[in-house]
Amino acid sequence: MKTFFARLFAKKIHRKNQKWIANPHQAQEKTFNFLLKTAQNTQFGKDHNFKKIENYQDFKAQVPVRNYEGLRPYVERILQGEKDILWPGQPLYLAKTSGTTSGAKFIPLTKASMPTHITAARDALLNYIHETGNTDFVTGKQIFLQGSPVLEKKKGIAFGRLSGIVAHYVPSYLQTNRMPSWETNCIEDWETKVSAIVEETVSEKMTLIAGIPSWVQMYFERLKQRENKAVGDIFPHFSLFVYGGVNYKPYRALFEKLIGRKVDSVELFPASEGFFAYQDRQNEEGLLLLLNNDIFYEFIEADTFFSDAPKRICLEEVVLGVNYVLILNTSAGLWGYNIGDTVQFVSKAPYRLIVSGRIKHFISAFGEHVIGKEVESALQEAMAGTKASVREFTVAPQIAPQAGLPFHEWLIDFNVSPEDPLAFAAALDTAMRNQNIYYDDLIRGNVLQPAVVTQVNKGAFEAYMKSIGKLGGQNKVPRLTNDRSIADELVKH
Repeated sequence: MKTFFARLFAKKIHRKNQKWIANPHQAQEKTFNFLLKTAQNTQFGKDHNFKKIENYQDFKAQVPVRNYEGLRPYVERILQGEKDILWPGQPLYLAKTSGTTSGAKFIPLTKASMPTHITAARDALLNYIHETGNTDFVTGKQIFLQGSPVLEKKKGIAFGRLSGIVAHYVPSYLQTNRMPSWETNCIEDWETKVSAIVEETVSEKMTLIAGIPSWVQMYFERLKQRENKAVGDIFPHFSLFVYGGVNYKPYRALFEKLIGRKVDSVELFPASEGFFAYQDRQNEEGLLLLLNNDIFYEFIEADTFFSDAPKRICLEEVVLGVNYVLILNTSAGLWGYNIGDTVQFVSKAPYRLIVSGRIKHFISAFGEHVIGKEVESALQEAMAGTKASVREFTVAPQIAPQAGLPFHEWLIDFNVSPEDPLAFAAALDTAMRNQNIYYDDLIRGNVLQPAVVTQVNKGAFEAYMKSIGKLGGQNKVPRLTNDRSIADELVKH
């Protein structure tokens, strides 16, 4: 009965979503007008003359692009208990995220924005049901590896990790199937928590598992270690893996080995600032950009972002294959907000994109501007046709080596090391040169020597994350950095 109603509901939601998918620019215009009208009497709306804004050009003239630090003065007023600052009233919650130079970030979640997170996650699963007809996962246990749901308060506003906040909104029809228990979810220490989750779930009929791949990997390895068999044998009914936060491709081979068979997966693109996209096709590249989610999107070409006058464009103007910095305007009261992610569109009918990296996570120590998508693709190419598999990796420039020319250093924790390390490094380098002409020019011009692969100790990445207090949850090691801050620490562990 449950599977029948799931299919029926999936069909209904699919039909409903086709309306905005077929009319994307209309949907964005509607969102734009709704956001401006609703927020015109807020402090931010008054400061930026929302009442006088008649079109997108006016908006760009009145509202500059800001990161969190730029909006911090407004957030500080919210933290003091003031109302009607970025959005009418007070936020329902504040999502606390990793620290910046000025301390932790508190991202508002409002009465208008909070439901969009829940609805988008629900629609991603319903879309999968509608596309595949697979409803097996709805009858078994489902696990979401996430942060603690324990919340604190500031001036009457509850705050905590987004995944912990969302735990309070799980629909009642899922509560009986959902794991781990509330008590286990509240464990703060990640390693202790994973061990508890293993004990709690090992004998259950697990059908859906969700979380950031690197932390799900730890869970799978603990399961395998305990039972001495593949995860797919421990959980014979496991049929769907849901993930977000990082590119799954570098993990896919390892996960299939840990599971012992292939399992369908659905990729999500959520953040504390909003839920932006989800994978709507199993066999097509890209994530469907959600245009019905109370978010008006803007884009700036990544190559021009740090110039004096970078050009901001709306959805209508995007070009396929260009690397854009994602700019948000949301019903949580984020305006002209640079979230730091970069995206590339792979389709405009419908609008589908891939997450290409972070604007602050790149290597351009020599003018090459290497991005996350490039290093992930290069790693995939290097592993193709080999038995090598990678647990974790990051890339950093080595500007002043003890001997020879500078180089890009790949620090890798291998699950299975390559049989020929030098050939593997050469394959990485070739793949990078084929993708990035600036990098290729530097190699050709003898400015750089070819890439160097450094195999770090098993568990070095986990040890590093633990040392900085960011083990588990939504935390992840950047795929690349423009300095040696992470690389030099990794080799110590």
